[in-house]
Amino acid sequence: MALQDIDPVLVMERLCFATPWSREAFIGEVRDNECAHYLVGETAGRVVAYGGFWRVLDEGHITNVAVHPDYQGLGYGKILLDALLRRAAELGVVSATLEVRESNFRAIRLYEKFGFEPAGRRKGYYADNGEDAIIMWQRDLENIP
Repeated sequence: MALQDIDPVLVMERLCFATPWSREAFIGEVRDNECAHYLVGETAGRVVAYGGFWRVLDEGHITNVAVHPDYQGLGYGKILLDALLRRAAELGVVSATLEVRESNFRAIRLYEKFGFEPAGRRKGYYADNGEDAIIMWQRDLENIP
C-alpha cells in the first residue's frame, strides 16, 4: 500500500466496517509505522482489497483485511490473506493473531482455512454494538495451508 492507495482504501473501510479507520490512521501506518506492512489487491487498475499486519519481533498481528463488496466471494480475500501471511513469514514472523467479530462467519471460515484457531474472546470489543471478538492464532507460518 502506498499513500495514493488510501482514497480507495477509505471507501472500502466505510463500506466494510461499522467503525472505519480515519485517513490519518492509514497515513500513519503507511508513512510512519515501521512495524506495519500493508498490501492492496487490484484488478483492472482498481484497488479492490487491502490488508495489513504489524510485525512485533517474531509475531504478526493482522490489523485489517477487507474486500470491496462488489468483489466479495471471488477469492480476493483468500489471495490477500495468503500474500499477507507469506510476506510475514518472509520477515521472520512465525505466528500470527487477529480479532474477528463473532458474527463474521465468512471471515472466520477463511481464517480457519489458513490454520487460524480460536484462542480466546475479547468481551464487548466492538464499540458500535458491544459484540465480542474471537481471538484467533496461526502458530506455524512456515506451514501455511
